Amino acid sequence: MEYKVTIKDLIENSNGKLIQGNQNLVFENLCKDTRELQQGQIYLGFQGEKFNGSTLYEQALEKGAIACVLQGVEVKQEVLQKYPSATIVLVENVVKAMQKLASYKRNLYHIPVVAITGSVGKTSTKDMIASVLSQKYKVLKTQGNYNNEIGLPLTVLNLKDEEAMVLEMGMNSFGEISVLTHIAKPDIAVITNIGTAHIGMLGSRENILKAKLEILEGLNPQGIVVVNYDNDLLHNWYETEKANYHILTYGLQEGSDILGKNAIFQENGSKCQVVVNHNIYDVSIPVGGEHFVSNSLCAIAVAKALEIPMEEALKGIKEFELTKKRMEMKKSKNGAMIVNDCYNANYDSMKAALDYVGKLPNKRKIAVLGDMLELGEYSKELHQKVGKEVAKNKINLLICVGKEVKYMAEQAEEDGMDHNAILLCKNNEEAIEILKKELQPEDVVLLKASNSLNFAQICEAIV
Repeated sequence: MEYKVTIKDLIENSNGKLIQGNQNLVFENLCKDTRELQQGQIYLGFQGEKFNGSTLYEQALEKGAIACVLQGVEVKQEVLQKYPSATIVLVENVVKAMQKLASYKRNLYHIPVVAITGSVGKTSTKDMIASVLSQKYKVLKTQGNYNNEIGLPLTVLNLKDEEAMVLEMGMNSFGEISVLTHIAKPDIAVITNIGTAHIGMLGSRENILKAKLEILEGLNPQGIVVVNYDNDLLHNWYETEKANYHILTYGLQEGSDILGKNAIFQENGSKCQVVVNHNIYDVSIPVGGEHFVSNSLCAIAVAKALEIPMEEALKGIKEFELTKKRMEMKKSKNGAMIVNDCYNANYDSMKAALDYVGKLPNKRKIAVLGDMLELGEYSKELHQKVGKEVAKNKINLLICVGKEVKYMAEQAEEDGMDHNAILLCKNNEEAIEILKKELQPEDVVLLKASNSLNFAQICEAIV
């Protein structure tokens, strides 16, 4: 069943003020960027650290916005007279108003909600879980990077007649997931792993675990926690807390409730067997890499929690499609294989991607790697650890872009990689020129860096 929220609901839940317009207007078709705004949408004037989007209300109305939700501005009388049919609402804080309204809307629905967090693999796990759940339900899932204090409420506010939600939760510091989970109120909370992403902000992996465990604050009291048994900190947490929560574990380690075995990695996918309740099933995954085997086991655990038949869960995994720029397989102009994983990067995802490329049968393996950001005092150490993985996986040519990558390059050479096979670049253009000269049809190229380095530019230049 579909529930519609209105401007009146927004005002009541956020203590807002209707300046003019229709309080019965349905609160849907939302837009937070005037550059993308289309006629008939509702404009949300979010305020950032350096900019207040609410000041652009006149521009939004000119482009056809039927309503604006604003903060910290005084709407000009002449603008109100020029757009008499427009609905204008003032709230104290647009972000908090969206959070309160999303929480209100979530409470109207009695549908299964799966929330996912972790240091790495959240998006691909979310996509795989959504694919599995879609075998039984009509599913709403987080789109793109809508996993933060703004994106998650907007996802919930998009809820119409869907029968299940799969929500990704990201964070940089303590308290952020706490806010998100109280909006989502999940029935199943998934923690994929505890790695080193954002360690510069939080100081230790133990603190990262603590921040991720905030997801449990909003969990349905009868809810289920799904954790990766292969991850050391989650494994230890499970052993300590298994009497206090209903927990399902997954992994390649003996003792996992959902146990993966006999994984085979190929260029265009992976296969493994999974043991569930002493029954053995064959799993076919359309993406290569050990971490996608782990993701499939996680999705099977969620399917088990929601009593989705195993045959349907396996079909969902087989039909799974990956979000763009995450282990996306492409071909270069001369036929080389490109592994486009340039959406984001931290040590754990770098290690997984290098491990995957290292196992491929291609004649020559090239890694184009860039800086990993938000690592603080751990930056040198973690870039060095990636350098070790480069050497360990026998990468034939390492092309580095950025400032911190020098530590990666030095470590790769120290661990036995040929000095002449390591190239340091100041920018993406230099990396592109090298690839255009070097690339051969039988090569495989991994592209990976933090998103702000814009490695998509490199990918576009060679495919």
